Amino acid sequence: MPESNITVQEKIARSILSTSKVHTYTLNAYTGCEHACSYCYARFMKKYTKHDEAWGKFVDVKTNAAELLKKEVLKKQKGKVWMSGTCDPYQPLEKEYEITRSCLEVLAAEDWPVIIQTRSPLVLRDLDLFQQFTDIEIGLSIPTGHDRVREIFEPSAPAIIDRINVLKELKVAGLRTYAMIAPLLPRTENLVTSLAGVVDYIIVDKLNYHYADHIFKKLNREQYLKNEYSRTAANQMKKECDRLNIKCQVVF
Repeated sequence: MPESNITVQEKIARSILSTSKVHTYTLNAYTGCEHACSYCYARFMKKYTKHDEAWGKFVDVKTNAAELLKKEVLKKQKGKVWMSGTCDPYQPLEKEYEITRSCLEVLAAEDWPVIIQTRSPLVLRDLDLFQQFTDIEIGLSIPTGHDRVREIFEPSAPAIIDRINVLKELKVAGLRTYAMIAPLLPRTENLVTSLAGVVDYIIVDKLNYHYADHIFKKLNREQYLKNEYSRTAANQMKKECDRLNIKCQVVF
């Protein structure tokens, strides 16, 4: 169940698969995200809703997502589906609603390729479904290696060690995994080492939006907003990945 201060509304969506610049399609079963990460680029979505609540304090549940998807996969050209672009598909509400799981069942039945991006251990619930795909990747977003930093920027998101442990379980299950180290937050120096053996590849990106700038300034840590920090940290990660034979893609 969501926290009591989260406004939850059930909505009937008009469509569910959207074209994406990252992958062929993106599928967002929810509008809004309980994780409420301070830096999240998806905060722009608020202006398209009728919510007065702050980002992270409302979630719209697309209750007809799976029904729409059944129709859309028959009409659209098959392509990789990213779950998700502007919400976490395994945010706490998913435990109750199972919208993501219902959509995965549709995609598995039609053998569509899927790439999942989440912060949540709830993803392990669907291990049985993942085994039904011929092409699926599951990634965990891990922007820092230090949980104190996570508490500052992602206070409502799962602990860092929990995310790493999820990757371990997914890898043991024989699944293709990755870590999204984005945006680059402070204290990433030991992160790559902790991911050795549990990911097939790593993606690294810098802080591209300014929603969390005020937090860095309040803490007198503005040096982490500079391109110099991002480039230095990314180069160090790339060297460590090379040493550990982990494929690494720096996307800035």
